[in-house]
Amino acid sequence: MALLREFCAENMERVGAAVAAGAGRIELCDNLAVGGTSPSVGVIRAAVAFAGEHDVAVMAMARPRGGNFVYTPEEEQMMLDDIACARRLGTTGVVFGCLTADPATGEAVIDRAMTARLVEAAKGDAQEADPVQVTFHMAFDELAIDRQLEAIDYLAELGVERILTHGGAAGTPIMGNVERLRRLIDHAAGRIIILPGGGITYGNVEQVAEALGVSEVHGTKIVEL
Repeated sequence: MALLREFCAENMERVGAAVAAGAGRIELCDNLAVGGTSPSVGVIRAAVAFAGEHDVAVMAMARPRGGNFVYTPEEEQMMLDDIACARRLGTTGVVFGCLTADPATGEAVIDRAMTARLVEAAKGDAQEADPVQVTFHMAFDELAIDRQLEAIDYLAELGVERILTHGGAAGTPIMGNVERLRRLIDHAAGRIIILPGGGITYGNVEQVAEALGVSEVHGTKIVEL
């Protein structure tokens, strides 16, 4: 199976070159300096038009701001609006993640109620437009390992297609996280895709993919431009 390389882009500036270099999917997210926020309508529309001509997929971030992943009801509505917009514009999927604190322990956990509403917005019902794919982003990496395993079960049950994860704290070498990533992949057991990202480049992508046995990888330098 060919390795699918997902290229993370803030705008259209490098999308054409990335696709020419082998990117098979584009993740659009503005403000990469803060981890990515929702891209503009214009960028999404241009990317979808380009993708249609070049047989690549487009995922759009739904995130109203940088900072943490605990959102207010007002911010949830912004994410719902961004998801609806991405669907109307014809994206392949949307990318989001939302957390809350366990009331008993204070640990970070997935905000299940909000996540379910966002997934429902992406998937819709039989009478609505075609559903889009969902990626739960690196908010996942703020969870303790036991909470991550619970999250995998929950997100797979919801019908989420993939989880983007570095397998460890931001900035740590990706190969140092291989053991944890393997554990996540084993636990997912094909029910949901574990998409490794963060520190994967065109220089080490084959090594990472081989070590993990994955068919999809993510990064801003995933192809050589």
